Amino acid sequence: MAANHFHTPLDRFIAGADKALRVMAGVASASRPNPAAHAADAALTEAEQRHAAGLMRVNHVGEVMAQALYNSQARFARSDEIRRQFEHASREEEDHLAWTAQRLGELGSQISVLNPLFYAGAYALGTVAAVLGDARSLGFVVETERQVEKHLTSHLDKLPPQDAKSRAIVEQMRVDEVAHGAAAQEMGAEAAPLPARLAMTAMGKLMTGTAYYI
Repeated sequence: MAANHFHTPLDRFIAGADKALRVMAGVASASRPNPAAHAADAALTEAEQRHAAGLMRVNHVGEVMAQALYNSQARFARSDEIRRQFEHASREEEDHLAWTAQRLGELGSQISVLNPLFYAGAYALGTVAAVLGDARSLGFVVETERQVEKHLTSHLDKLPPQDAKSRAIVEQMRVDEVAHGAAAQEMGAEAAPLPARLAMTAMGKLMTGTAYYI
């Protein structure tokens, strides 16, 4: 455990680059059981299956972006405590990546080909947040999770009612996102600047409008 304190910036860069490549390629392993494991399979029409896949692909890309944000914020965090919090949240978000990727496969679909672009954009935004200081960086987390919670809630309304597997995954994701936002708030988050909030909203709209299809 103590060896972690001796990681150099180069070590962290190499580890971050390796993780980024795995995230963009859709290679993720979950540390928790898939919440859909015990949900009943349901018959879906071709249109319902395609729609559910589009929504889950959007959710997967959202988690790719979350990984980018947390990885950049952890790398440039000024406090070890804040860095550990970002790393903890990132590990939970990796569960989401694995779950959504698995569900996409079950729905006969695939992850988005735009993952590298969205990862790069979110990484840049997270770097800006980190440079503004830990309090503002935490504020980005609060705002991000607020937007993601809203987005996931809307997906629970849009998914086919009988698609219990997708719904179980989205519901657990929503629970986790709320917890991450609350943890960041408790650690002293300062509100993200308005331009940053607008940029995040715009990026989110671009992502949801494209990842649904590709």
